[in-house]
Amino acid sequence: MRTPGHQTLIHIAALTVCASLALAARAQEAQPATDATTETAAPNVLSTVVVSGSRISARGFTQPTPTTRMVAADLEKVAKPNLFDAIAELPALQGSTGRTTSTNSTSSGIQGLSSLSLRGLTPIRTLTLLDGQRVVGANVTGVTDVSQFPQLLIKQVDVVTGGASASYGSDAVGGVVNFVTDKRFTGFKANVEGGETNYHDDRNATLQAAWGNAFLDGRAHLSASVEYSREKGVPSPRFGGAGANGRTWFKNPAFQVRPIAQTNDGKPQYTFIENAQQFQYAKYGLITNGPLQGTAFGPGGTPFQFQYGSGGVPTGTGAVTGCVTPFCVGGDLSGTVGGGTTLGMNMTRQVFYTRGSYELSPDHEIFFTLNYGKVDSRFTPNPGAAKNANLTIQCDNPFLPASIVTACAANNITSFQYGTANAEFPKDIEVNPVRTQARVTVGANGRFDAFGKDWTYDAYATHGQNTIDINVANMTLNNRYTAAIDAIRGPNNTIICRNAAAAASGCVPLNIIGDVPIDPAAWAYIAPANGPHQHSRQRQSVASFSVNGEPFSLWAGPVALAFGAEARKEQYYVTGDPYGNGVSADTPNTAQYPADPVLTNPIGNHWYAGNYHNAAGSYNVKEGFIELNVPMFKSASLGEANLNIAGRHTKYSTSGNVDSWKVGSTWKTGVDGLRLRAVTSRDVRAPNLSELFAAPLVVNNTVNSNGTTLTVQQRTIGNTRLRPEIGRNTTLGLVLAQPKWAPGFSASIDYFDIKVNDVISSLSAQQEVDLCAAGNQEICAAMDLVSATKYVTLQAFNLASMHNKGFDLEGLYRFNLGSAGLPGSITLRALATHTNSFVTDSGVVGTIPSDAAGVNLGNTPRWKAQFSQSWETDAASFTVSQRWISDGVYSNEYIECQTSCPVSTVTHPTILNNQMKGAFYWDIGGSYKLNKNVTVYFKVDNLTDVAPAAAPQTGTGYGINPFLYDVLGRQYRVGARLQF
Repeated sequence: MRTPGHQTLIHIAALTVCASLALAARAQEAQPATDATTETAAPNVLSTVVVSGSRISARGFTQPTPTTRMVAADLEKVAKPNLFDAIAELPALQGSTGRTTSTNSTSSGIQGLSSLSLRGLTPIRTLTLLDGQRVVGANVTGVTDVSQFPQLLIKQVDVVTGGASASYGSDAVGGVVNFVTDKRFTGFKANVEGGETNYHDDRNATLQAAWGNAFLDGRAHLSASVEYSREKGVPSPRFGGAGANGRTWFKNPAFQVRPIAQTNDGKPQYTFIENAQQFQYAKYGLITNGPLQGTAFGPGGTPFQFQYGSGGVPTGTGAVTGCVTPFCVGGDLSGTVGGGTTLGMNMTRQVFYTRGSYELSPDHEIFFTLNYGKVDSRFTPNPGAAKNANLTIQCDNPFLPASIVTACAANNITSFQYGTANAEFPKDIEVNPVRTQARVTVGANGRFDAFGKDWTYDAYATHGQNTIDINVANMTLNNRYTAAIDAIRGPNNTIICRNAAAAASGCVPLNIIGDVPIDPAAWAYIAPANGPHQHSRQRQSVASFSVNGEPFSLWAGPVALAFGAEARKEQYYVTGDPYGNGVSADTPNTAQYPADPVLTNPIGNHWYAGNYHNAAGSYNVKEGFIELNVPMFKSASLGEANLNIAGRHTKYSTSGNVDSWKVGSTWKTGVDGLRLRAVTSRDVRAPNLSELFAAPLVVNNTVNSNGTTLTVQQRTIGNTRLRPEIGRNTTLGLVLAQPKWAPGFSASIDYFDIKVNDVISSLSAQQEVDLCAAGNQEICAAMDLVSATKYVTLQAFNLASMHNKGFDLEGLYRFNLGSAGLPGSITLRALATHTNSFVTDSGVVGTIPSDAAGVNLGNTPRWKAQFSQSWETDAASFTVSQRWISDGVYSNEYIECQTSCPVSTVTHPTILNNQMKGAFYWDIGGSYKLNKNVTVYFKVDNLTDVAPAAAPQTGTGYGINPFLYDVLGRQYRVGARLQF
């Protein structure tokens, strides 16, 4: 196995390829003008260039906003079962979610959601479109699920790496990803693909078929596609810290964190460790405090002395000598749960898509699309249900061995603290998110004459609904668990639950002392078949109309104009099960979730995890936009330049009016092939449904105000007074596009600077009290610390800010081998993104801005790059590609030191080693055309089986970072494509 970060020669070789391409280039600029993206139009209907960075459509027009394009041939070479994975690998995409992310979460709501994120700004600040149209969200935050898109009919994907709110509206702060379908596909094609990892798991199969035909002398066209894909995932290895199916790289990484008060000894506060042992529980139970601390239980409940790591000895106070709470190093690791998280979800995709169009006249066409997409995911967030020294076992518990009862009496104790991984549970937690999208679009497009000029128009209306059901199986109810483990001897020497009310309502005693079989009746009591459940519906309705034309000309050329209007409504409804949302003995109940005297919390939260709550809300948007492309000059010596300007006015029913704009320019200089471009924009992200209408929740809490501790009601609720986030996105670029002295070669470099203010973020109750004391009147209005009923309202506020800057490189070089007497052609391509800094200021009193650039525990490495080298003939192709993530740090705020360390602080902790390795991956693939109709292909990803870098946590954690690293290992795929 090749270790990541230790492949210096490989790095140098791959970077030399990039340097040889004269830095890098924008792929779409590398195409000759005749290769510009066009729609194959019906007879006599105007063909226009589709530019995703703009709403202007005009032949020969070049936008100032950088755009990376992947055409169908590029996507075929990647040969992924899910198109999302191919796009997410692009360097500018950072922080995208997929089936390997969030698998340690039960309640996040984003599990199994394939959503794209540009610049690490999260998916909520990236606008993902289908044929330039919005798609209904698949989550309460409104982000789309790319897995629900039709994929076989996608002919290109444009990634606009610049602010595009003026052109497309809210959420395009980081940019736009536009999936463009082949609207005139004719014939039949299919794709069959299968594969697995070298660990013989994550077996996958994909079946896709598409058909299209023209009717009525070419005036009508109908196409359809159907897709089925199954990726079976990686099963949980359960307990013990061993990697799944022989993945030896997992070693229970963690941080040992000493108390700040102890860091005056010159030693660092943070230390990276492997084989971290949680000493607050054991696999089948551990006494964690008092005179019996260190007694663990094994088969049949037999007690034994627990083997602490680090040579630790229990102190009887809960601490262990030689260990730093909560970790020792080594020892008995059999109860470790971190490695038991699913690496890759079991995901099934089913998609149906159809598009029909009819030419009313040579200049006017109507169309419709129907899309159905269902994505079903399953995974295990963790085995068992660990209890970290937070259980109390009474010494009269009849499940205790006699020796422990005797030891209790000898030490004059009646109870002890206890921790367990609950490894004896018969089944692990299984989370099953199912997202089902139904979307219909109707529209018209065409051309008309007005004022002696030719104009085109595009209009559409769409309505979509995503139904999301999250079902959780094998989840325990905390209060029932607590009642069931507290057992006593009853009449006739039977074992019963101590709590009389619980016993009367069906409590069955549960033995958690050692490795013993679980009573099925006890399991049914603590983990009822009707587990946590969330049902939600996301709805979106959009009506849009736009016009394009060239109303007049200046001496340097025609002025292009686009304008239009759009109306949109977003709404959602979320329902949680009664045990999670709130049910008690006095509230209505159902047969599935009956009232229970031990489940008396009116706000719910009874489950170990997965407590979903009810919520609902909606808002509507009305907006209009205008965009102009104005030629400024055109001459043989100076070249030609244009000015591109756009403006959009938006009115939200919740936050009122907001404006966005864009000003940019492209200058094709008089120097052969050299082009300069610049664009700056004001972009917006409106608060989403979840931020506006979060489910209300009330719990008790304490805060400190002016030196006094107060008990308050903590009221969590959405904030309908939120304002849109405001972004300022500036890009400066240089492009060398196919100079005569180097035909087939293009390169570009673009500097980007993105500032986002009024960033929406949530705070703790104490943080809100501190901000109020500091003079923030908006937050003061969210609390009352004077009246008899004191409260603090937890809401999202426009407090934070973000500033991300760096540069993109892209290069492309194509040349034929015919001059060398060899068949075919060679294509070299390089893409890279370097993040100089990514500073976030939370706006919270007592905190400092943090820089996420190069933090490999996060989403934005210093460098993320792709390289590829392809050889192609009419019959065959072979591609070698590389993916690179640079070395980084755990945090830019850490101070690295080994000795003579300064005293650690909250904002600047000290750490022994602040280095986190990157990774370099090799992929290979090829294809061979058996005949004109059948092409076979293969693909191997992560050829050298590079392991992910350890991602240590400060508590029980995942141990890996799937947002940056390949966590599955080497993957093999083979397939065949049919075309008729």
